[in-house]
Amino acid sequence: MGNFSKVNVGQEARVELHDKLSLTGAEVSVNNLPAGASVPFVHSHKNNEEIYVVLSGKGKAVIDEETVELVAGDWVRISPAAKRQFFAAEDSAISYACIQVKENSLEGYTLDDGIVYN
Repeated sequence: MGNFSKVNVGQEARVELHDKLSLTGAEVSVNNLPAGASVPFVHSHKNNEEIYVVLSGKGKAVIDEETVELVAGDWVRISPAAKRQFFAAEDSAISYACIQVKENSLEGYTLDDGIVYN
């Protein structure tokens, strides 16, 4: 496993993968909130944008005091300065992943950065 890392994530409330996968360019977390629960704080960032994907369930995010309804399959990008907090619906748990990267750090896309081997 010199060129890759693998981990299995269970149903823990929150798992951060930077150490588990030896990440060097991003932080990824997997989050599970039971029905009616919420992240217990509002937060923002200094440098990092966050990309959220809802894996299952439903809930909402409050971003800069605007409520955004969330369902499985939704993707949301939030700028560093935006204040955010996440909530599970009263009748549904929510599971989501968060990818955190430095804003404006993307220098290339798949085709620009990829190498094809024949």
